[in-house]
Amino acid sequence: MKERLDPHTASPKAIKAMLKLEDYTHHCGLEHALVELVKIRASQINGCAYCLDMHTRDARSAGESEQRLYVLSAWTESPLYSERERAALAWTEALTRIADSGVPDAVYNQAREHFSEEELVNLSLLVGGINIWNRLAVAFHRQHPMEPAGLGAVG
Repeated sequence: MKERLDPHTASPKAIKAMLKLEDYTHHCGLEHALVELVKIRASQINGCAYCLDMHTRDARSAGESEQRLYVLSAWTESPLYSERERAALAWTEALTRIADSGVPDAVYNQAREHFSEEELVNLSLLVGGINIWNRLAVAFHRQHPMEPAGLGAVG
């Protein structure tokens, strides 16, 4: 698959704005492990290989366990995640798939049990941000950084 365009060179001002949002969400008080789980889960839903590679590496570097990363796509079936993480993952899925069913009251109520109003706004910005990054990477065929040896780009 050939990269269609590089958004960083095509619109540097837009990317600069996104990087400001990224910086804010990384320093807004949400736990680093939670931030990475949210980014990974949204990227799984959106099928963004580039972001999955990046954020699983970041999570591992920050001490996340392989086991929790392996079962993240089936988090509802696993006891490995805290109630706060479960609320964040449910919120992430609802916002990422908002066109399908909106944000159900049960998901909102679960999130409010575990997040203050400010945290929930910050979590929503985090989810929105990773969804934008995913859309840029998928739409413009951002090249996955680890192509199989000798195969070149696939597609």
